[in-house]
Amino acid sequence: MKKVGILGGTFNPPHFGHLIMANEAYHSLGLEEVRFMPNAAAPHKEVHGADTAQRLKMTELAIEDFPQFRIEDYEIKTGGVSYTYNTIRQLVEQESDKEFYFIIGGDSVAQLNSWHRIHELADLIQFVGIGRPGYDSATDFPVMMIDSPEMHLSSTMLRERVAANRPLTFFVPEKVEAYIRKEGLYGPEQDASTR
Repeated sequence: MKKVGILGGTFNPPHFGHLIMANEAYHSLGLEEVRFMPNAAAPHKEVHGADTAQRLKMTELAIEDFPQFRIEDYEIKTGGVSYTYNTIRQLVEQESDKEFYFIIGGDSVAQLNSWHRIHELADLIQFVGIGRPGYDSATDFPVMMIDSPEMHLSSTMLRERVAANRPLTFFVPEKVEAYIRKEGLYGPEQDASTR
């Protein structure tokens, strides 16, 4: 079976931390590809500052120079609240020749017990956890942990940098920063605490 990684998220904005996570999983597990899957509406967080189309475009720009990465737009096309269980169930049915590895950050590992239909989800895919500074990765669920260079980088911090008129150089791909500036996303006219 072909091994496919999936990295889901709001990607608001996507940053080098996301690319490093995907690349570490790709090489460590011998994956055929890693799909970046922006959600339409996350059940655990409210999305501010960029709409769905803008988040999808930024993600496309972030990965377009890396042939091992591609977009999975299932949740965007489906719309509504994006529950991972529903998505993975559909992908498994549609692509029975694939073995899916769902890549999550260390901050998400300890929260798996709050995920929708988590026990059934864990039967469908293999969770892959990427360590993250300051987060406990203990869980009762089967998670394959991968060692990775640690980066204390978050989309929240990047939105706050833009709002404070600080550069994103070395945090996001140049194409993503150019798009953020062109679209006027996360600007200082918005209150960073509300994004």
